[in-house]
Amino acid sequence: MGNRLIIKGGFIVRPDGVSQGDVAIQDGVITSISSKHEGTNEENFDEAIDAEGAWVLPGLIDIHCDAIEKEVEPRPNTLFPMEMAFLQFERKLAGHGITTMLHSLSLGVGLSLRGEHLVAEMIGLIASMRKERAMIRHGVHLRYEVSHLTGFALAQRLMNDGLLDYLSLMDHAPGQGQYHRSGAFQRYVMKNQGVTLDEVDVIVEELQERRSRVDWNKLKELTAQARGRGIAVASHDDDSEESVNRSLEFGATVSEFPLSLDTAKYAFGQGMGVCVGAPNIVRGGSHDGNLKAVEAIRAGAADILCSDYHPASLLHSIFKLETEGVPLHQAVNMASLNPAETLGRADSIGSIELGKQADVIIVRKVRDIPLVHSTIVGGVVVHATKDFV
Repeated sequence: MGNRLIIKGGFIVRPDGVSQGDVAIQDGVITSISSKHEGTNEENFDEAIDAEGAWVLPGLIDIHCDAIEKEVEPRPNTLFPMEMAFLQFERKLAGHGITTMLHSLSLGVGLSLRGEHLVAEMIGLIASMRKERAMIRHGVHLRYEVSHLTGFALAQRLMNDGLLDYLSLMDHAPGQGQYHRSGAFQRYVMKNQGVTLDEVDVIVEELQERRSRVDWNKLKELTAQARGRGIAVASHDDDSEESVNRSLEFGATVSEFPLSLDTAKYAFGQGMGVCVGAPNIVRGGSHDGNLKAVEAIRAGAADILCSDYHPASLLHSIFKLETEGVPLHQAVNMASLNPAETLGRADSIGSIELGKQADVIIVRKVRDIPLVHSTIVGGVVVHATKDFV
């Protein structure tokens, strides 16, 4: 008989509500969910976790997070060894309650970790970690900048090798989308790549020239290949009904970070999932002055949460939404079950249900801040702390 684990007395957050009771796990799978009144004999288990007064949530699934870039390059032009950065980052993710992370890696304009060679190296490292050892479940979200004209072969090879889990198309040309405000693109590049204004002007000129030569049909072939392999396709920073319609033409099923409420409503009405950023919720708004994520959620026009660039925000955003009137189980679904459905994995992960993989987190509050007490992946406790109760 394999490993048997019991989580006792917690407030279990299931897809349709919250109830107090026990969760039993055997061989990495959830085998029973019982009410507090039924009780469970701990002697039948190898390990017991006391979750009295705590919340028991499904492990969080993050489909868009580029924080690995800052782990490798915390300052412009200061690259650290990838393996060291990745392994240290993995520990942080477990501590944040993220049990499935799709590392968002960009093929696009600029320096640092967005060049083809370094992106390919990082994806190779992630693949090797998935095979050899891992605390959590890792995947790859490839962000493809439409003006990046030389990356098709690499993207196709990565897909053919089964190394991609999610694909999004970005268009970060100045004057539209995220950078529709004058000077926004220039300020971002100067800050993140450590270049001068004159150097930015050269980057902008080259970007605009490349964008004029984009082969849109070739991009459609790329997204069609992804969909044929069961890889979900997303758009990025839709700013109008027209941009949503263009994304739909590419087969996108998710609209990431729509810039206005009207655009979010339109995308959702077209049957797309709408993904908003947890930092936006925690901070009370967009750092660029765009759509407030809470407004989209209240309007029923957003159903997926991601950490974007700040993994610690994902768990915090769930409980912040509860204070905004969103039922806790619905907020949890946005960071677990709904992204699992987007990835086509809801039959095995994303919720606390019988027969699913036991990816579970136990959360307690300290000074009203939700913190992860234990993280369980596939029935194995990969993170635990006893410094608070």
